This record gives sequence, C-alpha cells and structure tokens, in this order.
Amino acid sequence: MRRRLPLALFAAVALAWAGGLAGFVLAATRGVPDGPPATDAIVVLTGGKHRIDRGLELLVEGRAQKLFVSGVHRDVDLAELLRVSPAQPAWIQCCVVLGHAALDTHGNAAETAAWMRREGYRSMRLVTAAYHMPRSILELRRAMPEAEIVPNPVFPDGSAVLYLVEYHKYLGALLAPLVRR
Repeated sequence: MRRRLPLALFAAVALAWAGGLAGFVLAATRGVPDGPPATDAIVVLTGGKHRIDRGLELLVEGRAQKLFVSGVHRDVDLAELLRVSPAQPAWIQCCVVLGHAALDTHGNAAETAAWMRREGYRSMRLVTAAYHMPRSILELRRAMPEAEIVPNPVFPDGSAVLYLVEYHKYLGALLAPLVRR
C-alpha cells in the first residue's frame, strides 16, 4: 500500500505535466485569431527572428497608429533598427517607439504596461514567436489586466527542445506569484 501511493502520485504528476505540455504546444502553434482589424498599438517583444519585420508590416497595413518595441538593447537606436528591416516608408519613423528597459519577458510586460498607460492605450496586437506567446500573454495580463491583447505570433523554426524549454519557463511564470509571496 505504501508503495502504491508514491507511484500513483508520480503518475498523476507525469500525466498533468504531459497534458499541460500538449495544451501549451497547441496554444503556441495556433494561428492568428480573428481579432479587431485595428488596435491602439502594436507591441513587439524582441529576441527572435521575424518579430520586428512583422510588427512593421502590421504598422504599414494600418493595424495601429504606433508600434512599441520592448526590450531593445540600449545601444540600438531607431535608425539602426530600421536599417536591418526591409525598405519601409519614410513616415514610419514617427510611429515607432523603442523601449530599452526590459531584460526578460517579465520586464517586457512591465515596460509595455507603463508605455501603454502613458499613451492612454487599451488594446494591443502582440507580436512575438509562437512558442513565446503563452508566457508573454500571461505576463502582460498580470501587468495590465484591463488591456485587450490580440496575439499575432510569428513562426520561426523551432525544435521540440525549444518548446520544452519554453513550457518550463511558462510553468515558472505561472508559479512566480506564489514564490514572490
């Protein structure tokens, strides 16, 4: 009897972990949902391929009036950021704001929330990698529960290991409020 309880507990935890991983992968690989055609802002979280290019495309399409890029290295300015992207219209420089304070996803959420509140914005189209989207939304909803967040993932090449690592980071973010108490 004593041996069955730990084995049953282990099996329950393993099943919960595997089910959570499956749900995470499904959520992360889901396409762009039908959302409002435009939001107050487009927010790009730096850190991977295609994110800034997609944010700029959305801005040019008129999906928002401003694009906020969170987590930009302190040595990168707007001219340099635009130089590495495909040709953009000249007017775009007026509508892109760089955030240099964030060092991680939690910091992206804090930096973005502060900027959104300063601007009086209540909705955003979030651009980040698909595998990063669940944790990003979790952190952003904690930082600004009043905001509407429309996910707009990009799908860079990613391995199963990348999704596994990000799933564990997501679990850590879920548990973070308990640890902070």
